[in-house]
Amino acid sequence: MRCSAGHETTATDYCDTCGLAIDATAQEAAVPAEVSVDVPDPAPAATTCPHCSIATPPNALFCENCGYDFTTGSLPRPVEPPAPAAASSSLDLNPSPAPDDAWVAEIWIDPDWYADQQSTDPLPSPGLPAVVALRHTSVLIGRSSRSRNIDPGLELDSDSGVSRRHAQLTTDGSRWFVEDLGSSNGTYVGGGLGTLPTTPIPVGVKTEIAGDDRLYLGAWTRIVLRKAEPGEVPT
Repeated sequence: MRCSAGHETTATDYCDTCGLAIDATAQEAAVPAEVSVDVPDPAPAATTCPHCSIATPPNALFCENCGYDFTTGSLPRPVEPPAPAAASSSLDLNPSPAPDDAWVAEIWIDPDWYADQQSTDPLPSPGLPAVVALRHTSVLIGRSSRSRNIDPGLELDSDSGVSRRHAQLTTDGSRWFVEDLGSSNGTYVGGGLGTLPTTPIPVGVKTEIAGDDRLYLGAWTRIVLRKAEPGEVPT
C-alpha cells in the first residue's frame, strides 16, 4: 500500500519511509475486491397449459393440444364450420376425388419400431391392425384437433409421437407417394423384410411407396397400403 505521500510500505499504521499515518482509504484499497461469480440461470422447466392442463415443452409459444397462446394469454379464434352441402349429408370435407380403385391402409402397432424409438410412452397391446379405407387421392396422416380444425384421413390420435399434420399420402391412380409435412419425429419408409429404416424421408419431397414398403412414424405406428379385398370397403 501507499501512504499519503506516495511511499510504498508494508506497514498498516505508519509509513516506514516518512512516518505519516496510513489512512483508512489506503488500507481499503489494499484489500482485494471480492470476485463476482456469474451464476448461470437455471434451465427453464416444463410448464403446464393454464387452459387444458397438458404439459408443454419449455419456451413453447402455444399449446399443441388446445392452441392456447402463451404470449397473448388467449385461445385461438374458433374456426367456423363450413355450411353443409344441400344435396349431401356426408361430413367428409376432403376436396380430393376418390381413387379409381379401392385402397386401404393397415395401421399396426409395431413393438420393434417402439423399441427402436425408445419412447417413454407405454406401448399399447399389439394385435390385428386397424383397416382404414382410403377414399381420396390425397389423405392426411396425423392427430386430430378440433381447436385447429385438423381432421386427418388416417387418425393416429393414440400415438403422441405423431404430429398433428404429420404427412400426406397422394396417388396417381396406380402408385402411392408420401410427403413429410415437417413433423417433429420424421417419416420413414422401409421394405417389408430386413432391418428397420434409420433415415427419415426429406421434408416436403414426395417419396414413392413401393408395393412391399411400410411407413414408420411416431412411437410405434407402422402403416401398410394395399388394394382392398372384394367386399372389404363398403360402397
